[in-house]
Amino acid sequence: MLSSIVLTNFKCFDRLAIPCAPLTLLCGLNGMGKSSVIQALLTARASIDSTALDTKEADLGSPRDVLYDGADTDHVSFELRWDASDAQRWRAAYLLSADGRQLQRIGSHDRAYGPPITGDVVYISAERLGPRKIYEHSEARTHPTDLGERGEYALSYLNERKLEGLDRADPRCVEGIGRGVLDTLDHWLQEVTPGTHLHIEEIPNADAIVAGFSFDRPGDVRTRQYRATNVGFGLSYVLPVLTGLLVPSGCLCLIENPEAHLHPRGQTRMAELAVRAAKAGVQIIAETHSDHFLDGVRISVREGLIAPKDVAVHYFERSGGKSVVDTPEIDADGRLSHWPAGFFDQHDDNLARLLAPKP
Repeated sequence: MLSSIVLTNFKCFDRLAIPCAPLTLLCGLNGMGKSSVIQALLTARASIDSTALDTKEADLGSPRDVLYDGADTDHVSFELRWDASDAQRWRAAYLLSADGRQLQRIGSHDRAYGPPITGDVVYISAERLGPRKIYEHSEARTHPTDLGERGEYALSYLNERKLEGLDRADPRCVEGIGRGVLDTLDHWLQEVTPGTHLHIEEIPNADAIVAGFSFDRPGDVRTRQYRATNVGFGLSYVLPVLTGLLVPSGCLCLIENPEAHLHPRGQTRMAELAVRAAKAGVQIIAETHSDHFLDGVRISVREGLIAPKDVAVHYFERSGGKSVVDTPEIDADGRLSHWPAGFFDQHDDNLARLLAPKP
């Protein structure tokens, strides 16, 4: 499990050093550097044994685009640690070539670790696959838990594992619900979007999967099954996120905007599943703009679902031309040690304007 990330001269950071926890939240206004942290991890994974920095993996553009604008040198460096000491780490430095076309490795990688970042990294991007009549059923995934960065393989993953069960002690399981991956997903889908049920049908001859949804409410008869294209955008958008939060222990799950296209209740309940996934041994780094998602994490801390030390909250903001990070601590009651200016305070600002006397 990653314990810290240190970046030097990478994109908007002259130097970034942040601790990681089983559940790490990256918060802040747009364009402050949250996505750059996730891009750095994807870039490190692609470059871990190469002689040059792979800027294509995270679609970073040219090597010059990667180098921090105010850098005193043409060096970019990464340091990832898996514990507080130097026992498990990966360090690498790169120099911009004279023609600006490559960031070439300087010396050899300083590599001494147990769990490599080249393992099962699940990345769900902000630009996910919307509703489709059919979904790809692919065996060309890079690793068993590859869901596709747009979530294009999520249904394929679920179809393959629909009969597999989670361990009885897994915090993501709920009493009275089957332990199968698909049963568990269906339960959390109903928590996030009440009354919703997922249906998956494989079409082997077409190497495809058809997804549908049905709906019910207490005391009502369940509706017929509707195709994904007829039930709105949010359901298809949330499926890869729910699936990513149900991958096996030991995975690193990187999620951008898990709250996208979800109403506030769904965002809060999604946060509880993220907490339970972290408790199950899946390390989660989530970029979020949602105060409801943050509140869901804080409530989970208050209710004892996760220890405060197992949650890290980082707030990204700009200082001049560079990004800086403020890291408020969370206590056992779910309270933050301080509330940085601009940190999910828009509701209070709006309320103050609504309550203020009219001019």
